[in-house]
Amino acid sequence: MEEEIKEPSELETLKAQCEEYLNGWKRAKADLANSKAEEGKRLTDFAKFVGEAMMKDLTTVLDSLALAAAAIPETNEARKGILIIQAQLEEVLKKHGLEKITANVGDDFDPAKHEAMALVDGAGKPPETIAEEIEKGYSLNGKVLKPARVTVTK
Repeated sequence: MEEEIKEPSELETLKAQCEEYLNGWKRAKADLANSKAEEGKRLTDFAKFVGEAMMKDLTTVLDSLALAAAAIPETNEARKGILIIQAQLEEVLKKHGLEKITANVGDDFDPAKHEAMALVDGAGKPPETIAEEIEKGYSLNGKVLKPARVTVTK
């Protein structure tokens, strides 16, 4: 027996169209949700690093305050004032995501966080360890803003 080929009824055609439109709408809705999430992440990242240039400039001020305090005798009251201002500025910057990069003598040299300014004789110390911190380093929200400048053992 031969089967008759039936043409789709108008109802079946409309159902198929409806299903096609519904699937398209679902895809568009998912694309919009993904776009919103990506844009939200971009805005969050932008907000984290918007003040990066200003923070880098302020780290120079922090370093200058430390140098000023070191140049004044410990018995001088001006030194105490400078140290208070330095501590206040450090606290404010810390609230906004700034952290010091540690560079202690004897620590392993990490090129991601440290900048080698010179190679020095290790005098029995293991090679590629920090011999001296020349300038403090800072990171902003986990991103290296200014690497710590150090001397490294040969």
